[in-house]
Amino acid sequence: MKKLNVGMIGYGFMGRAHSNAFRKVSNFFDLGYKPVLKAACARDEAKIKTFADKWGYESIETDWRKLLERKDIDVVDICAPNNLHKEIAIAASKAGKMILCEKPLAMNGVEGEAMVKEVEKSKIPNMVWYNYRRVPAVTLAKQLINEGKLGKIFHFRAKFLQDWTISADLPQGGTGLWRLDINAAGSGVTGDLLAHCIDTAIWLNGPIVKVTAMTETFIKERKHTLTGKVEPVGIDDACAFLARFANGSLATFESTRYARGHKAEYTFEINGENASIFWDLHDLHRMEYFEHRDEGRLRGWRSIHVTDGDHPYMDKWWVPGLQIGYEHSFVHHVADFIDGLDKNKPAMPDFKEALVTQYICDAVLKSAKTGDWEDVKQVKP
Repeated sequence: MKKLNVGMIGYGFMGRAHSNAFRKVSNFFDLGYKPVLKAACARDEAKIKTFADKWGYESIETDWRKLLERKDIDVVDICAPNNLHKEIAIAASKAGKMILCEKPLAMNGVEGEAMVKEVEKSKIPNMVWYNYRRVPAVTLAKQLINEGKLGKIFHFRAKFLQDWTISADLPQGGTGLWRLDINAAGSGVTGDLLAHCIDTAIWLNGPIVKVTAMTETFIKERKHTLTGKVEPVGIDDACAFLARFANGSLATFESTRYARGHKAEYTFEINGENASIFWDLHDLHRMEYFEHRDEGRLRGWRSIHVTDGDHPYMDKWWVPGLQIGYEHSFVHHVADFIDGLDKNKPAMPDFKEALVTQYICDAVLKSAKTGDWEDVKQVKP
């Protein structure tokens, strides 16, 4: 088994999730490469040293440019704030490093285009961490849709609700709260939460061609952690939009950080002429399924416990009936990336596919400003 030396940039929530995946994947999947946690990188030397020691990284760097110069790094994992994705990814590509990048791909479509252009020029393997595709129940939904079980699709609806930013005393910016700073995040719930919903939707149901949206920033000013001054808030606290898919189906999307009592309620439902599917992150190992062609007196929603060996990914884990969790979607992501290296068949979404979601986010934010229906820019072949 060949070694795949990993250089991690960032040490927050996603840094932990990704590190866990790199550590665990070889225990459960038979692959041609074994990830090695070679170096962790962040500006704060004390904090990155603590992180590296806890997760088993062999070394640290405090400058990502030095990390990219190292000959012993094969793949760079970008877990830095969104405003750093473009610069790091382009430099990593020029350095010949494979890239795994946190979502969203970039601050906007223009930045994403530059990233796609560079990785296509260098031909380095690349992938974006839209991990919800790799929840077994969601992958099962994809399989059923591809098999035509639902027939013609009429509706898709999704929501992602949180409640963690309701307090006006919460500051913006800095290490833990950069998602509230427009200059670091690019947008609020649209790029952070709805990007996940959008990626899943277009993976399941095909291209989105038009959107109309509304957004709201409920708290207009917050103290900035870095400057100490009260500054305007530029992100969207809530977003709701309508969409039309290329296949003729309609969609509703909603996301907010102001839904009291909800921490991470991500759900989607898709309705077809023959069947419907519903999924809830809070019960992620289950897929709710309704089949209209069942005998009438027995027809109804069924709850499928996605834990059997013939369900996606589950033959790699425990015996049927024993479920897995959120962190395993990241393990599956790494497994598929490495399997793509083995087979010379890129795992998705790569940068170019993630640019599709970026364009939709751009159209949503533009529509919220104009009040008009906006056409979604399409990625060139």
